[in-house]
Amino acid sequence: MPKISIIVPVYNREKLLKRCLDSLLNQTLKDIEIICVNDSSTDNSEKIIKQYTDSRIKLITIPHSGPSVCRNKGMEIASGEYIGFTDSDDWVDLDFFEKLYLSAKKYNADIAAGEIIRLNNFHKKYHLKFKETTVTNELEQKLDLCDFPDKSYIWNKIYKAEELKKFNLEFAQNRLFEDVIFTPQALYHLKTLVTVPDTFYYYWRTRNSIVTGKDAKTKNDYNYAMEFIEQFFKKHSIDPSLYVPVISKYKFLGITVIKLKTTAKYKLFRLFNFIKWKRKTTLS
Repeated sequence: MPKISIIVPVYNREKLLKRCLDSLLNQTLKDIEIICVNDSSTDNSEKIIKQYTDSRIKLITIPHSGPSVCRNKGMEIASGEYIGFTDSDDWVDLDFFEKLYLSAKKYNADIAAGEIIRLNNFHKKYHLKFKETTVTNELEQKLDLCDFPDKSYIWNKIYKAEELKKFNLEFAQNRLFEDVIFTPQALYHLKTLVTVPDTFYYYWRTRNSIVTGKDAKTKNDYNYAMEFIEQFFKKHSIDPSLYVPVISKYKFLGITVIKLKTTAKYKLFRLFNFIKWKRKTTLS
């Protein structure tokens, strides 16, 4: 049994795919399998995967169905103790999966989460950073540590495979924002989370990301995801306003000039920091 099965959905990423696969094949943790699910790419992506002779790479091709179906298919055939996900245009530090695996084993954690750097051709910045190792079973603390829902990513984490299967966790098919739906369920059902500082997942942000569009499907799927997590939190006795964003519009002469998406928890955080600042300036 491999220690980790890494699932990589692939669709028309010939320009970036090699960087992703090289970062996985050169991991310091050698006992892994890399499941590439080719979503009927029309470019040279499949050809690039087949050029690798490493036996740890497994390639399957499915009818074009989207990343959720690819991930679900990958989970069906995964044989690892833990399951991880990597998007085909991203990459990871060479010690990423070893550090996550060792931390998960050390603390008997069902989920281990690494840090994130987001970048494109012009910018690079920390997107999620942990000050220290934290181990918790508390759902709200897990949500806060993972900065949900703003950073509801699935791919900076590994998940205990038997727990995913035990609770039949899978990705919503034919939906965008599937990670927003998956993440709170995983954090709820998989009890222990450990944060792992000093190793990074590199998130390559493209301008034409499928979740940045303004078409009807994107809006409908976003609303569906928000409704899902609202009902999910209500079901588990958590105030959904802490995590479900509300859009506030600020107008000038009847024209919207600023549109902000915030949650109640974010507003409380801003208020808390303002009070601390006010108290500090008053005392000084």
